[in-house]
Amino acid sequence: MSAAVEIVAAPPREAPWIARLLRAPGGAIGAALILLLLFSALFGDALVPYSPTRMAAGRPLLAPSLAHLFGTDEFGRDEFSRVLAGARLTLMVGLVAVGLSFSAGLIVAMLAVLARGWRGAAVMRLMDVLFSFTDTLIALACVAVLGASLQNAVLAVGIAAIPFYARTAHAAALVERGKPYCEAAAVAGAGPLRLALRHLLPNIMPVMIVVATMGVSTAILATAALSFLGLGAQPPMPEWGLMLAGARSYMERAPWLMLFPGLAIALTVLGFNLLGDALRDAIDPGRRGR
Repeated sequence: MSAAVEIVAAPPREAPWIARLLRAPGGAIGAALILLLLFSALFGDALVPYSPTRMAAGRPLLAPSLAHLFGTDEFGRDEFSRVLAGARLTLMVGLVAVGLSFSAGLIVAMLAVLARGWRGAAVMRLMDVLFSFTDTLIALACVAVLGASLQNAVLAVGIAAIPFYARTAHAAALVERGKPYCEAAAVAGAGPLRLALRHLLPNIMPVMIVVATMGVSTAILATAALSFLGLGAQPPMPEWGLMLAGARSYMERAPWLMLFPGLAIALTVLGFNLLGDALRDAIDPGRRGR
């Protein structure tokens, strides 16, 4: 009697994370919004019909029309050109601020994990002290020292977020540091630098990339808030927060001055949040359905 042969079908191959990201409705919408922002930032100069800073492009406080899609502001500047030009500043603000806080936070976390003992504890207690203050308070203190400008506002927002990224990276690195593969590498003679670069960083980067993606929206909001208070971008820069500040006096006569910059900020923040949330599920499929 011949033995029965059992054929076991191979498990279906899992789709790449980028496919899972774009397949999710939130991921597709978020990616589309961010691509629109990127396109505006790269090609905005070729698309704007008027100079975003030149006064008297039209009569002051014109309502939206074919000649001025978003109307004009109190100086006759074309609002559509200013909103489009502000996309480049917004993208720069988000990437630079998060890049600064992300890099510094990773370095601090790696030093604390590898130092261990009282040195590592002292570093993280310092981060805890800074984390007890709100990001806005730290940013305001930095701007008060450095002076009011967009560059200083971006720097202040980046510095204020360092404790958050340091704590997040430290928690993720501690989990990886206690796993058998990391202990085996240490026993095999891996030095602190090799342990951090070869084992810890590659395994915490997916989590940190998701956190950084969502952090871009926070940085954009914080910088816009500083500009709204007069501590960030200065006139005549076409920065969305500054545009909102200038529109306060004309809310009843020209509501479009506040509508379009506010909508641009809201859609940009929504795009980064949706993309970050979908990216988290795409990188870690086990989270789906929780």
